Amino acid sequence: MAIFSYESRFSQAVLRLAYGCYLNALWLICSIPVLTIGASTTALYAVSLKIADNEEGNITAQFFHAFRRDFRQATTLWLVLLAAGLVLGTDIYVLLHLRAASTGAPAILFTIALALVIVACLVLGMVLMYVFPLVARVENTNLAMIRNSLLIGTRYLFCTICVFAIHAVMAIAVIAIFTPLIVLGEGVCAVLSSYLLSPVIRACTRQPDPASDDVLPTDPQRHDP
Repeated sequence: MAIFSYESRFSQAVLRLAYGCYLNALWLICSIPVLTIGASTTALYAVSLKIADNEEGNITAQFFHAFRRDFRQATTLWLVLLAAGLVLGTDIYVLLHLRAASTGAPAILFTIALALVIVACLVLGMVLMYVFPLVARVENTNLAMIRNSLLIGTRYLFCTICVFAIHAVMAIAVIAIFTPLIVLGEGVCAVLSSYLLSPVIRACTRQPDPASDDVLPTDPQRHDP
C-alpha cells in the first residue's frame, strides 16, 4: 500500500490532524464569548469521539448540531464549574499570602488548608476532563454528569493521566516552544484524547463497539446523521 494512498495509515493520520486543526478553529470561534466554552467543548468532543470511532461525517454540521443540542446543559455545567474554579483560585491566592505572613502553628494550618484546596483543584480538573465528553455521548442530570465524571476519572486513572498529559504537552509547546502551534490547540488534543476516552465512555455506558457490524446504537439521539 502506497504511503500517500487514502487508505494508508499516514494519510489517515494526516487527515485526522487536519480534522483536529479545523475543529480547533471552530472551537475557538464558538468559545469567544467565554460563557459558551462548555457548549463548544461538548460539540468538539461530540465530533472528535465520532472521529475516534470512524463515524465522522460532515464535521461542520455535526459540530453545530451538537452545539445547539447540548447548549443548555453544557453551559450550565460550565458556569457551575467556572464558579468553582474561581472560588478555588481565590482560596489559593489568599492562603498563599496568609501562609507567607504567618509563622508557627498558623503557618502549618494554612499549609494544610492549601493542600486541601489543591486536592479540590485536582478533583475539579478531573471533572472538567470528562464532563463534556459525557454530555456529548449520554443523557443525564447535571449532578449525575459531575458525579460520573469524578467516578470515571478515578476508576480509569491511567486514561485520566494520559489525557492530562496530552493537554499539558500541547500547552507547554504553545506557550514555551512555538506559539503558532496554537492552530493545533484543543482540537488536536480532543481528537487524540478521544481515542482514549471513547472506549472508556463506551464501557461505562454499555454502548456497543462501533467496529461491530451486528449491533445498533443504544442512544439514537446521540448518533447524528
